[in-house]
Amino acid sequence: MEKTILNPQDFVKQVTIDCVIFGFENGQLKVLISKINFKGPFHAIITGFIKNNEDVEKAADRVVFERTGLKGIYLEQFKVFGKVDRQRREFIDELIQINNLESTAEINDYEWFTKRHISIGFYALLDINKVNLELTEIDESLTWYNIHEVPSLIMDNNEILTEAHKSLLDDINNKFTAFNLLPEKFTMRDVQDIYETIFEREYVRPNFQKKILQMDVLERLEKKFTGAANKAPYLYKIKNT
Repeated sequence: MEKTILNPQDFVKQVTIDCVIFGFENGQLKVLISKINFKGPFHAIITGFIKNNEDVEKAADRVVFERTGLKGIYLEQFKVFGKVDRQRREFIDELIQINNLESTAEINDYEWFTKRHISIGFYALLDINKVNLELTEIDESLTWYNIHEVPSLIMDNNEILTEAHKSLLDDINNKFTAFNLLPEKFTMRDVQDIYETIFEREYVRPNFQKKILQMDVLERLEKKFTGAANKAPYLYKIKNT
């Protein structure tokens, strides 16, 4: 893919959106990781910039849409990252060296990336089966990784991912966020699978079902007929608010 240099004049200076996009598939909590469109072992969480005429939340929504094709998904701002030393200069220096960006013009094109940036962290939850991955000028590839098998990431992206994961765990019981990883209609077994995967523990089914129903956020629908009628589980969806 041809390298496209972003024009810094189009964006809010030295502020980025770092969005950790979570999905659930085959009993695994997964995160979307970009292989950056340069030579070298440069992997990153999903990153973008804020346009001068754009709200922060709209920017985060756009950054997710550009990679997944989905709009209006669940987004939660969880932390701002503003340490003076975020290894930005080291990353850019290595990128320039590996990619033989030797001319003054080429290096100047990347100079604004080396300056200190403040990052606003969001995490996103979505139905992975609805995603249609699309590459931007920043991405060589996009890959879903198991949360425990993510490759080494650039700069402080591993720290950002860790903080996003912690926030997800803290938020699930209070904000009922886990349901956003499921399709529109789901069974109670699907919900239990999500919780057991995220918290890495098993739940007693009757107790778990009672706990979930006491939240009073689900609407029971028709049964999901897959075999014997007396064993068919009910389908649920999130109540309209």
